[in-house]
Amino acid sequence: MSNEIQSAPSPPSKSSRFMLNWSTLAGWVVTFAGLFAFLLLLSLDFFVSKKSPYLGILTYLVSPLIITGGLLLVLLGWILYRHKRALASAGAFPFLPAIDLSRPRDVRLLSVFALFALVLFLFVSMGSYEAYHVTKSVQFCGQTCHQEMAPQYVAYQHSPHARVECTACHIGSDAVSFVKAKFNGLGQVYTTLAGNVAKPIEGHGKIQINQKTCEQCHWPERFVGNLQRSYMHYLDDETNSFYGVKLLLKVGGGDPTHGPLSGIHWHMNLKNKVEYIASDPLKQKVPWVRLTETNGVVTEFALADFKENPSRSTIHTMDCMDCHNRPAHHFRTPNDAVDLAISLGKLSTNLPAIKRNSVLALTGSYATTEEALTRIEGSLRAAYPSRPELQSTIREVQSIYQTCLFPEMRTDWRTHANNIGHKDWPGCFRCHDNKHVSADGKRTINGQDCNSCHLILSEGSGAAFEQSDLSGREFKHPEEGWKDLRCHDCHNGSMEK
Repeated sequence: MSNEIQSAPSPPSKSSRFMLNWSTLAGWVVTFAGLFAFLLLLSLDFFVSKKSPYLGILTYLVSPLIITGGLLLVLLGWILYRHKRALASAGAFPFLPAIDLSRPRDVRLLSVFALFALVLFLFVSMGSYEAYHVTKSVQFCGQTCHQEMAPQYVAYQHSPHARVECTACHIGSDAVSFVKAKFNGLGQVYTTLAGNVAKPIEGHGKIQINQKTCEQCHWPERFVGNLQRSYMHYLDDETNSFYGVKLLLKVGGGDPTHGPLSGIHWHMNLKNKVEYIASDPLKQKVPWVRLTETNGVVTEFALADFKENPSRSTIHTMDCMDCHNRPAHHFRTPNDAVDLAISLGKLSTNLPAIKRNSVLALTGSYATTEEALTRIEGSLRAAYPSRPELQSTIREVQSIYQTCLFPEMRTDWRTHANNIGHKDWPGCFRCHDNKHVSADGKRTINGQDCNSCHLILSEGSGAAFEQSDLSGREFKHPEEGWKDLRCHDCHNGSMEK
């Protein structure tokens, strides 16, 4: 008779109250694994020498999600446990038994579960450490969001900083920049998942790269002396005529203990201080400049139509990035890319007007890279149908396109100005245009004295190019009507005028 009477469910032991059931136990394991990963990643984030702004995605997004998932499993186990006890009280079959350490079977299962948990924690620690290195790698930065970052990644691979990790520059050396990089990384995840990535991608206002960033590797006081540069150009005529220019760049310096205060690096804020106001986010329009000289004399220069009160505008202090604004992501112009290919023998000057035809093929209007490559091949086949160099010419021009132009992201040399020099973009002429006049009207920021920053050693072709004149010579353009123009008025990277 007693066997037929169903006994009331026994009250749970203290261990059962804590563990409840297997679902709850699994939830606690996942929770503590997530917490362990969070603490390990947080330690790496704060104590390693080389920081990774992308590590914040794992530390502050992925790990909390794992912890949250584990806690939800704990909650689910508690709900099921309550439901099971209610069913047991009503005589129903308890479909989710509680853990009872007095049962040998549960002890064995718990031992296996503990071993599994230890292995899980081992893999979490190894995975977290490896994830740290992955998130600070160039491949992660450039290839995780393949299409979005393709222009920057490709340009970086062809830059002087191609062996410098992205995080070495894209995270400032101070704590504020570090925190901003974390939130910027989380914002990038959201915009990528939401499909709201800007086209083209612009870093202004978000990535804090300034003189302090550059000085982690570079020593401004040691930038002195002169540098010789040779520029190989080819005209857009039928014979692809060579026209080269040799320059002596007066790099100079801004520290009197290492050389005279002169040349291009006079602008560095070691002794002189240059401040300015930009009227556009990319800082290509500079209507106002203030110079504080070594002796303390302050002079303000402004364009005639600048009527604002400078104190009400954002005043920037000139640093390395105002000229070296594309040190690792320079998008070469089609003109320069084709000139380089010809000078290296990758494109033959025996092909009539190959300079002009290549640039015109590169600068066509294309919606996708695939369309561009197809139409480039078609245009070159039409121009040189029976030439033996045709296949190699097609491959080279297509290669130039894939390294310089990215229609899917609307990115090329036109969207990312390079402020070094003044040939294809305003560059130096943003200020040095003879239009920025001092308040007393007696001084301008000189834009006519070419020899202030460089000397023309030679130009032209043949002997005229090879024989340098160290005293400098007056520049003579191969075409007429150039003296009243700035270089970038005509030279815009393509065949357009």
